[in-house]
Amino acid sequence: MAEELIKNVEKEQVFALAGLVDVEEGQVVSRTLSQMPGCKITVFAIDADEGMASHAAGGDALVTVLEGTGEITINGAPHQLGAGESIVIPAGAPHAVRGVTAFKMLLVVVLPA
Repeated sequence: MAEELIKNVEKEQVFALAGLVDVEEGQVVSRTLSQMPGCKITVFAIDADEGMASHAAGGDALVTVLEGTGEITINGAPHQLGAGESIVIPAGAPHAVRGVTAFKMLLVVVLPA
């Protein structure tokens, strides 16, 4: 059997990305969909005023907010995103994530081959 490239979802079934994770009070919840050497895909649910401290990734990261409002700070500059909005975090850029309200987001990190 071939390696599972996308996991933790039913294949050939329609689903809502936002339905894959639930916001939990005071928590950052995640579900990994892919963890391949060149691409990582994760769905997050982040409670209001919770988040991830400043860090950097080895690849470009595409963040798309699915529900609620989040703040993505890149190189010290805050960006507020609502449902349906996206931003790209450049590889190596220090960034942090915070829930303005409880929110859900899709994160796709594309890494060099």
